[in-house]
Amino acid sequence: MDDAEEEKLTREEIAAAVDSRFPENVRNRLREATVGIAGLGGLGSHIAIMLARSFVGHLLLVDFDRVDVSNLNRQAYGISHLGMEKTKALSQIIKGINPYLDVKIHTVRVDRENAGPLFEECPIVCEAFDRPEEKAMLVNTLLEKCPDTVVISGSGMAGYGSGNEIRAKKVMRRLYLCGDGKTDIADGIGLMAPRVNICAGQQANMAVRLILGEPMP
Repeated sequence: MDDAEEEKLTREEIAAAVDSRFPENVRNRLREATVGIAGLGGLGSHIAIMLARSFVGHLLLVDFDRVDVSNLNRQAYGISHLGMEKTKALSQIIKGINPYLDVKIHTVRVDRENAGPLFEECPIVCEAFDRPEEKAMLVNTLLEKCPDTVVISGSGMAGYGSGNEIRAKKVMRRLYLCGDGKTDIADGIGLMAPRVNICAGQQANMAVRLILGEPMP
C-alpha cells in the first residue's frame, strides 16, 4: 500500500470527525500537545496508540528494542512487525490511525546521560520501562534535569488480579503513578494483556487530563 492509498482521508476529513465530538478548546489543546513515551512495550505501545486516537498532535517515541515473538501476548504489535525496531513499527501503526500526527522517533537506549536531552521539550513524559531500576533512573533523571516536565510512571500491573486495583495517583508535584503499586513479574505471575492495558489506559488518560488542565488533586 502506497502513501496515496494510506491517505485516502484528508487532514480536514479526520479533523472534522474530531470536531464533531469535542469543543474547540479541547481540540486545540490536544492538537498542540506534546507527549514523550519512554519504552514501547506493553505499556508504551498502547499508551502511544491511545494518545494517537485521542488526537494528541505531537508524540515522541523512544525505545532501543525490536519486536520479538514474546511481545505478542501484551504489546500492540503483530506478526508482520516481528524483527522491526519498535519505534518504526509503532510509528507505522500510528500512521494507519492518523497519518497527519507529528510522530518523532529515537531508536536508542535511554540512560542518565541522554534522558534529559531526549525529553527536555516534552511537557509530559509517560515512563513505560520494564525494569524497576530503569524506571527509577528515568523518573529521577527527568525530575532533576527537566524542571518543566511532568512524569507519569507505571508500576504494578502484573498478573490477573482485579483491574479495579490499578489506579492513578499524584505522588509528587510533577510525578503521577499508575498501577496497583505492588504486583511484579518477579512474583512469578507473569504479564497479562488486560491488566497491562488497564495501566496503559490510566497513563494515557492521565496525560490527556493534564493536557486539558485537569490534574488530579
